[in-house]
Amino acid sequence: MKMIVGLGNIGQKYAQTRHNVGFMVVDEIAAKLNADFQTTKFEAEVATAFVAGEKILIVKPSTYMNDSGRAVGPLMTYYNIDPSDLLVVHDDLDLPLGKVRLKQKGSAGGHNGIKSIIAHVGDQQFKRVKVGIEHPQKMSVVDYVLGKFTPAQLPLFNDAKITAVAAIEAWLATDDFAALMNQYN
Repeated sequence: MKMIVGLGNIGQKYAQTRHNVGFMVVDEIAAKLNADFQTTKFEAEVATAFVAGEKILIVKPSTYMNDSGRAVGPLMTYYNIDPSDLLVVHDDLDLPLGKVRLKQKGSAGGHNGIKSIIAHVGDQQFKRVKVGIEHPQKMSVVDYVLGKFTPAQLPLFNDAKITAVAAIEAWLATDDFAALMNQYN
């Protein structure tokens, strides 16, 4: 069993903001796999699908971004999911807008949602798909990440979303994340 987690903030106020790219990517994955999200007791919306006979959980924590681990940790425990079968999709200020980077494991790199997951899972050995939103030049980071893409930025994000979804689909089909890192990074 694999678990794909998209990071974001709940509520209409945050829909389509830069900080919610994880939600947007997993929404696309769920749609492609004809999986509907259901609210669970684990503080998350979860969609279930099967790929080549393997159960896939697609998760959107219903906590706020900085507390995402509070949903992810209990789900992993309940379903007995190994950290190596966890993939987290999130925004990255340090990547150029539209760039997608796959990462096998590592530190939080300053991302509070990842920091929370590491704290609740007790391990850094999980996969990440990082979607670049670039660093703001003339506004605060908080205002920038909680803002929506400009009309000029939206096509670059949409291209990145397509790339991120393709990488995740390839991981589900092949389970060879190291090869995918070589292909997509």
